[in-house]
Amino acid sequence: MTMLQRLEYAVARAFLALFRALGPAAASNLAGAIGHRLGPMIPTSRVAEANLVAAMPGLDRAERRQVIGAVWDNLARNAGEFPHLAGLRETSVGPGFEIVGAEHGRTLAARGGPAVLLTAHCGNWEILPVALRSLGLRFGFFYRAAANPAVDQLIIDLRAAAMGEPVPMFAKGAAGARGAYAHLARGGMLCMLTDQKLNDGIEVPFFGMTAMTAPALAVFARKFRCPILPVHVERIGAARLRVVIEPAVHAQASEDKAADIAETSLWMNQTIERWVRAQPGQWLWLHRRWPKRVAEL
Repeated sequence: MTMLQRLEYAVARAFLALFRALGPAAASNLAGAIGHRLGPMIPTSRVAEANLVAAMPGLDRAERRQVIGAVWDNLARNAGEFPHLAGLRETSVGPGFEIVGAEHGRTLAARGGPAVLLTAHCGNWEILPVALRSLGLRFGFFYRAAANPAVDQLIIDLRAAAMGEPVPMFAKGAAGARGAYAHLARGGMLCMLTDQKLNDGIEVPFFGMTAMTAPALAVFARKFRCPILPVHVERIGAARLRVVIEPAVHAQASEDKAADIAETSLWMNQTIERWVRAQPGQWLWLHRRWPKRVAEL
């Protein structure tokens, strides 16, 4: 490792140690307070502002500022809660999570794989492996590897600790896609966050604007004729989360492969848009989801 990477790793370990010592609710509250105050001053907030102007034009400036503050609050809380994932369980009050639509998860667990799970960067999405495991579901995940290998391994280890077992992780890219395909072919289940900016993919409407969208979920679901389970997370308090599971659906499967993939991808974006409109302050508005459209504003 370079000296900079060693420093990054040391800072990451110190951060985790500090917030682990605070306890889940206190860690969430402290991180949220820091994020809410400092986040809106970070230049990336201008991306969120432009996104909101384009995607939700009905919001006035004060409402957009409120959403951006909530975005940073939620994102920082996610970081503060990260070292506590292994200790969070399904509870009725306090730190932990509740599940709405658990019957849909149990039905899929009884059926078995292959299957794909559609989710997005809503609430604290990191709780999904723990929550789904409580229903008998074990998913592999696509993920974006951290640039620092030591920090990346630290994150992977924390996720495995939360699950109590190694989690199949597939780094984004060609090799990861091949690994994910093989995982599904073996009857595995795969969780996919499909709401981030993409430079390639296919053009699909999202909030009424064309957005380059990864077609992998639609391709996999069509290829394996497997169910798609829509799941997202809502934050309802400090280290307090609600996992919402909707009924499974199946991808379009006709003789026209391109049309099938386009239709399933449109449904996917419409589903995520519905979640975001319901809780706009809990979605990650900080990336350039519509780079061409936003650049015109």
